[in-house]
Amino acid sequence: GLVKARKIDYIQGWGRVISPNTVQVGSETYQGKNLVLATGSYSKSLPGLEIEGRVISSDQALQLDWVPNKAVVLGGGVIGIEFASLWASLGTEVTVIEGLPHLANNEDTSVSKGLERAFRSRGIAFKTGTMFDSVTQTGNSVQVKTQSGDTFDADVLLVAVGRGPRTKDMGFEDIGVNIDRGFIPVDDHLMTNVPGVYAVGDIVPGLQLAHRGFAQGIFLAEYLGGLDPQPLVEHNIPRVTFCEPEIASVGLTQKQAEEEFGKDGVKVTEYNLAGNGKSQILGTGGIIKLVAQKDGPIVGFHALGKRVGELVGEGQLMVNWEAFPEDLAALVHTHPTQDEAIGEAGMALAGKPLHS
Repeated sequence: GLVKARKIDYIQGWGRVISPNTVQVGSETYQGKNLVLATGSYSKSLPGLEIEGRVISSDQALQLDWVPNKAVVLGGGVIGIEFASLWASLGTEVTVIEGLPHLANNEDTSVSKGLERAFRSRGIAFKTGTMFDSVTQTGNSVQVKTQSGDTFDADVLLVAVGRGPRTKDMGFEDIGVNIDRGFIPVDDHLMTNVPGVYAVGDIVPGLQLAHRGFAQGIFLAEYLGGLDPQPLVEHNIPRVTFCEPEIASVGLTQKQAEEEFGKDGVKVTEYNLAGNGKSQILGTGGIIKLVAQKDGPIVGFHALGKRVGELVGEGQLMVNWEAFPEDLAALVHTHPTQDEAIGEAGMALAGKPLHS
């Protein structure tokens, strides 16, 4: 409806770029002043690991019309832990295999460790720092081996090792677009190395999130329309992982902040949701963690707990508007809400803790 109301021509078909301002679909060609590449991503696998039979990607997992009794999830990033959490809620016996030191390894360490504790309490098994070796499958089962010699039997192996940029065989390289490991590097205005050719979304290095793609599209429309929008700051884009408990974050982790400002230049507080009335009502534990530059603004918001994805909006505001702890502490937060926990964390960071 929006496309039709804006009188946008919508062509359904397989397109291929044939010049910096021309796309071919079948026997037809379409030209424009500018070209925007937005071809998205696909579920990746490991070299030699075929997605077939009982070895599935997230695409096949979403199409299952049955619930596995046992499942092995290869990958402890966003997709892997979301499916592990989902299947465990449905009664599946789940084991996650992750090569990095922690589940949700890109999150703040406090959040990653808290998630691991929550998964243990839910009976979700996981092996971190463990590399995949091989899988064999029969008609109705798989056996997964790791390089450390462990074996796991299950109904399915979910390969959740990330998503790759969909840039192959699109004609991008033929017109001179620079491609680095499948991704398309861009400048602050999302332009590729070819003048007039832009790229947005999952094919651009960085966070692979739908709302990031939306924001890049809006930015680019305004920029090409002659306005002067502010370039997006990648680490200030909010992130939510929809597992149980949820993870929500925006800005720098404690480790990233210490790398940028030095250990003595960073101030951190963690507020335990055990002190929050609404979290007690919901029966959830977890934390709100704030990372600030010493004598400066808040640069990171991190949360773990049921429904904390709904809190990331205030986290985004405090980080992007460079709020000082005293600014946040002065705000009145409604009781009883989980939002109140953010106010408590702000008070603690400002040096005047209440229920902390």
